[in-house]
Amino acid sequence: MKALIITGGGCPSSGIIRSLSQGAGLVIAADSGLQPCLSADLDPDYVIGDFDSVETALLAKIPEERIMQYPEDKDYTDTELAIDLARKKGADRIVLAGGGAGRLDHLLAVRALFERTEPIHEWHTGAESAFLLPAGEKLKFSSSIGTVVSVFPLSKGAEGMSSEGLKWPLDGLRWDCGNFGVSNKTIAPNAAISSGRNPILVILPLGIQALISSAS
Repeated sequence: MKALIITGGGCPSSGIIRSLSQGAGLVIAADSGLQPCLSADLDPDYVIGDFDSVETALLAKIPEERIMQYPEDKDYTDTELAIDLARKKGADRIVLAGGGAGRLDHLLAVRALFERTEPIHEWHTGAESAFLLPAGEKLKFSSSIGTVVSVFPLSKGAEGMSSEGLKWPLDGLRWDCGNFGVSNKTIAPNAAISSGRNPILVILPLGIQALISSAS
C-alpha cells in the first residue's frame, strides 16, 4: 500500500499534492503539513505531531479520532512519527511531500530517511523530486532536452550504474558515498538510469513522472 505523508515547509503545489495522492491508500498530515493537505482538498486519514506550528482552527476541522498528538519533547520528528504510523497501517511505499525548506538539519534528516532499512521512496519539495532507485532497477522518464538530473550514491556507494539519454553517461563509474553527479543534463526526450549493484538517489525537477522497474 502506498502512503502519502504531507509535511510542512517547501511543499509542492496543491495540484502536485493531489496528483501524488492518486493510488494512495493512506494520507497522513504531519504537524504543519495539515495546511497544505487541506489546501489540496485532501481529507487526511490521520494528523500526527506535537502541533507546535498548527493553527487550532485547522485542527478543529479534523475528527478527534484521527488526531494523534505527541509532546514537543520527543525522540522522533513529526515526519518519523508519520512514517511509523504508515508502516503500522500496512504501507510498504512511502511518498513524502514537503519538508524542502527551512532548517538545514531538517533537510539532512529527511535525506537520511532514504538510508534506513525501511526507507522512504519519494520526496517531493516545492521545486524538485528525489526518487530512491533500488539496486538492480531502472528509472525511466520523459522530459525536455536539457533537463537537469542529479544522482547521489547512498552509504554503500554506487557500482555498475548505466544511463541513456544523459550528456555525461554514468556507465562504468564507481562512486563511494562521498561522490555524486550533480547537474547532468538530458540530451534526448527519453532518458533512463540503472542503479547497478546498490541503491542510488535520483533528483529531477518537480512534476516529471518517473517509472521504476527491473533493469533486467
